[in-house]
Amino acid sequence: MLKIASIFFSLISVQLASSQQNFESVFNDFERPFRKDIQIDFEDSLGNSGYLPVSVLKGASEGPVFTMVAGVHGYEYPPIMAVQELLREIDLQELKGTLIVVPIANTASFFTRTPFINPQDKANLNNAFPGKSDGSITYKLAHYITEQIIPVSDVFLDIHGGDACEDLIPFVCYYNNVKKPEQTALAQRLSETSGFNYVVSYPYTITDEEPAKYTFKQAVQDGKTALSIECGKLGNVQQEAVELIKKGVYNMLREMKMYGMGKESSQQDFVSLHQQVYIDSNVNGIFYSEFKAGDTVEKGDVVGHTTNVFGKVLEEYKAPKSGVILYKLATPPINIDDTVMCISSKVLKTN
Repeated sequence: MLKIASIFFSLISVQLASSQQNFESVFNDFERPFRKDIQIDFEDSLGNSGYLPVSVLKGASEGPVFTMVAGVHGYEYPPIMAVQELLREIDLQELKGTLIVVPIANTASFFTRTPFINPQDKANLNNAFPGKSDGSITYKLAHYITEQIIPVSDVFLDIHGGDACEDLIPFVCYYNNVKKPEQTALAQRLSETSGFNYVVSYPYTITDEEPAKYTFKQAVQDGKTALSIECGKLGNVQQEAVELIKKGVYNMLREMKMYGMGKESSQQDFVSLHQQVYIDSNVNGIFYSEFKAGDTVEKGDVVGHTTNVFGKVLEEYKAPKSGVILYKLATPPINIDDTVMCISSKVLKTN
């Protein structure tokens, strides 16, 4: 771990030595087309330092601002690799409008191969919004995204995947925010035309004063059209997941009339998932389950159990409803309050 940390901070040092540009000045530059890659440096009172990489791509003509963020969890690799390919592939002459791309939001997590959290302050970036200007480094990152990047975005896409221990089915999701009907309708339309087989709607229940916690939920709270992709699993790079993420982004950009307008999108049936329920663990131990993400279960089915280290069963898990397993714990270690699985109701819809 010391060697890995040394490599990480050496990389930061190289980055810190590079020329700096201000995000606001780059975003407001009237030049078109261009791509500019910048880094925003951060330090906190605990002695932690890091940076947020941002690419601004302005197309040949004006249009909407579409933001995509990958690597909020640095162990979720398919989103990060998909964004890398998108950055190489996007033709600025064909692009209408502006893309803001954060290729790896949590660089400390990525370079140290740390699931879920930033190892510097042990905080989860996807639980830190709206952040704090005087907080530890993770909260500073969240605050910057909240104050600088979300406000200039018309559409905000947060791209995730299954972390080191998570099995999930690929899906695209949005919040059903009834107080913002226009933004919600666009988020739903982008989700349903993305090409993903599963479209998930989450209830939106927080007030404007409550912390949003999640990255794209912050954008929803701030009145933006926001949605998220979940694709890939178990801390590995699956090329089919990379391709599906890219397909989803290209389809969204086409729907926004920002890119690929001359290409026809292939409409397809999709499964709408809603009314999610969660099974949580009450014990520490070793988890067993013969089910996988995507399996259909009936209410009352035994979907797994946990034993102690001597093999004695401590807890059994039953499906509280009928539906499809959206995601689940897929590795043996289990702790108190871990999510065992998420089960969602489903409805087949035709696009």
